[in-house]
This record gives sequence, C-alpha cells and structure tokens, in this order.
Amino acid sequence: MDEESRVRIDMRVLSRATMLLALLARLHGGPVGVLVVARDGSGDFRSVQEAVDSAPNGNVVIRIKPGTYRELIHIDAASVRLLGTGTGPADVVLTYDLSNGTAGGVSGSTAKSASTTVRGDDFYAENLTFENTFTKTHALTQQGSQAVALRVTGDRAVFRRVRFLGFQDTLYADGKGCDSDKGPCRPARQYFRDCYIEGHVDFIFGDALAFFENCEIHALAHPTVMLTAQSKRYEGEQSGYVFDHCRITAEPGAEKIFLGRPWRSHANVVFLNTSMPKEVQPAGWQEWIHDDTPSLPTVCYAELNSSGEGAQTAQRDPHAKQLTRTEAAQFSVEKHLGGADHWNPKKVAAR
Repeated sequence: MDEESRVRIDMRVLSRATMLLALLARLHGGPVGVLVVARDGSGDFRSVQEAVDSAPNGNVVIRIKPGTYRELIHIDAASVRLLGTGTGPADVVLTYDLSNGTAGGVSGSTAKSASTTVRGDDFYAENLTFENTFTKTHALTQQGSQAVALRVTGDRAVFRRVRFLGFQDTLYADGKGCDSDKGPCRPARQYFRDCYIEGHVDFIFGDALAFFENCEIHALAHPTVMLTAQSKRYEGEQSGYVFDHCRITAEPGAEKIFLGRPWRSHANVVFLNTSMPKEVQPAGWQEWIHDDTPSLPTVCYAELNSSGEGAQTAQRDPHAKQLTRTEAAQFSVEKHLGGADHWNPKKVAAR
C-alpha cells in the first residue's frame, strides 16, 4: 500500500472517530466542547458568531466574558448554550440595531430585524442580555419601527436570568412555521425563568408554546402599551403564553397598559399569580380587527389570582375568563410544555 492510500485511510478513520465521539457526547447529553468568547482576545474567539460558526454541528457550550458584543447572531445548530460569565446578566450584552424598515427586503421584515436569531433546538442561554437599540437612536414612526432583540423558533429552548431589551417587538417567541393560517403549524416550546423583558408595543409576540416564570415584564414610556401580541392561528394549534408568578412594572410615561391584543384570531395568553400596577387598564385586553373581523370572540385570554392595583378582574373585557384553580392546573410547566417527549425544562442544566 502506497503512502497516499494510507493517508486516505487514516483520514477516514479519524473522521469516523470524530463522528463517533460526537454521537457519544450527544447520547450522554454532554457538550462536544467548551469555547470562550472575549472581546479583548483572551478567549478562543472575539465574537459570538465566530464561536457559533466554529461548531456547525452544535452541541457546544460558549462561555462569554463581560462586554458588549455588537453583532448580528444566527444560531441554526442544535444544543448550543450561551453562558454569560459576569456577575449578572447586564455584564454580557449581545446587541444590534436593525428594524423592520432597515433590515432590507420587502415590507414586513420584522423577523429580519432580530439582533439574535435562534432556529436550532435545545438552545440554552443564561446570565446575559439580548438587545436591539434601534429605537434609542431613531424616531418612532408609524411603520417600520419594529425592532427585535431575539427571535427564537427552536424547540425546547431555555432562558434563565436573561434580559431582553427593546421597544416595539422586543421578544419574538415564535413557532417553527405554518403551511398556512389554517395550519398545520409546527410548535416550538420555550421556557423563561427569572428573566427581564421590556418594551412598549406588542413586545412579547409570536406563536410559540411559551412559559414565563418569575419574570419581570416592564412597560416603557408610551401612551398605550401592549404587553403581548400572541398569534395562535387556529383552534388546534399548540401555541400559547403562560405567565406564572410574574410581575408587571411600569416606568413613568407608560400611561395605559394592556395585557395584550390578538395578533391572530385564536391568541392564547394566561396570567397566573401575577402582580399588576395601576396602569393596567380595567378591561385588560384590547381588540385587534383583522379583515373587518373582531378577534376577541375567538381568543383564550385568562387570569387567576392577579394582584395589585391593576388586578381589577371584575371589569375585564367580557371575552376574558377568570380561571378556577382546577382549570389553571392545566397550565403548569409540565402540562403546558411537556409534549409527547415529557420535556421538563426545570431539569435542563447549563452544563
């Protein structure tokens, strides 16, 4: 056997061994590697996207040193973990400043405005910030000011101690896509724990199957603030937002706060055990007319055990519901996100 043939065989063996190690790592739930990102050059990479690109098959932990990383980030691989290594989530900021009007393409480019986009399943983020600064440096206009900090369409995504900073359309918690408005739609489950989410117009939106636990939902100054614009499309779609033991806060100038309006006709949002400031309007929810058709008659908007000056549940819109404790039990983390694989995000670790 000549030398060239031996080299080819050795390379095939090495390639197979590498694939085997990756497979074993996946089977045992461990990462293929740990990468360090640092702006000052003290890590493996200076940018988050460079680190992501270096692991095209995913299954990697990316530890990010304190700093502000101004870059567009796209994560398509599965099992990518981003961990901020600062003392708190404000120490690591992933930021950019595109909007619906500046992201390119035709009108309706809100998705393209996202500073960070996550399509891969089993994504994990902890102790960092996703931000879109467009509205800080541009005047608010009637059209085109939608500016997404994070868009996530991956299934089984977990966010712990993460801040989401923006104004209109801050957090795009979305599904995997639909063939049409009548489906079928492919669900994406997402879990947010101990997070901070701020904005003013429709700033938590999309059709993910999402659960927010012990989070602060902060209304920025605006005449009318819409916390959610959930977009469940049809009765059987696996889509909906649950907020449990959260708190709604408002800065001066956040005049009228609504819990949400229906981006699509079967919007599904539930608030459990949530404190609400006086700026939350007694009606709670606001109509959004689509093609001359009201949406509130077909939504699922519900509450249980709201507290604070904004918890005037007796005056809520008549289409909204006050749940019994038995009814609310169906919206636990395990039941809302479990699925056929019995996924429990509380057991997902950073590794």
